[in-house]
Amino acid sequence: MTTTTLDAPAWAPSTTLRSGPGYWLTGYRTMLRWHLSSLRMWLFLLVMIQALIGVGYVLGFALFFSEIPRTAALWVSTGTPVLNLVLLGMLLGPQLVAGVKQQGGYDFVQALPVPRTASAAAWYTVTLIGGIPGMIITLLAAQVRYDPGFTVSPAVVPATLLIVFTGTMIGYALAHAIANPMTTQLITQALVFLAMGFAPILFPAEQMPAWLAELNEWLPLGHMATIMRDVLTDGLVTDVGRSYLVVSVWGAVCCWLAVRALGRRR
Repeated sequence: MTTTTLDAPAWAPSTTLRSGPGYWLTGYRTMLRWHLSSLRMWLFLLVMIQALIGVGYVLGFALFFSEIPRTAALWVSTGTPVLNLVLLGMLLGPQLVAGVKQQGGYDFVQALPVPRTASAAAWYTVTLIGGIPGMIITLLAAQVRYDPGFTVSPAVVPATLLIVFTGTMIGYALAHAIANPMTTQLITQALVFLAMGFAPILFPAEQMPAWLAELNEWLPLGHMATIMRDVLTDGLVTDVGRSYLVVSVWGAVCCWLAVRALGRRR
């Protein structure tokens, strides 16, 4: 009787040394390649869908007005890019993980010898790749349609990274902390509804009922829009320090929850 030894794939991280920056970077590259190869047939389409969503909102809101006020144009033009940045991480990510669970491949992915933080960072990178082009196309469409007078600050880079990070970690925590994939899918569908109608992303919080505006003071979506408006305009919003704090805390807590859930073994 003979035995056959199966060699690990060339891209797989070494199992001999499971610590240190080198091991983390190898795991990060492995999972990034894994995600990109898994989405190779869909990533371009996802980017186009994100762009169409953004452009559709920017152009569609003008149909409510015979002549859209400049302030309203600014709110829509600076709020829609937030949807571009968070939809992939907060909604698509959980949907993909739920699909893997339903197909029975989740435990295999869990068993890969990759640091949990490296796996989360890889998916964060994928959401940046998928979300930023849509954001840029949306802003270009808004500039052409409204000429809203953007005043782009250099802080747009760290602001964008923070918004995507928090949106991604919210979705990542939902995907891995909730065992039932059907529950995950239902919650993410509800998030779309809540983001569109009950978060001050495309309109000021002052136009909402007082209790709902107060609730949004503790939720991240409206604050993400405030951060985006701060780096794209001059004087449209104030008190952005609280917004950065709320979004950062949500991102850090959800990252911890996601990494903890990823670290569990069945």
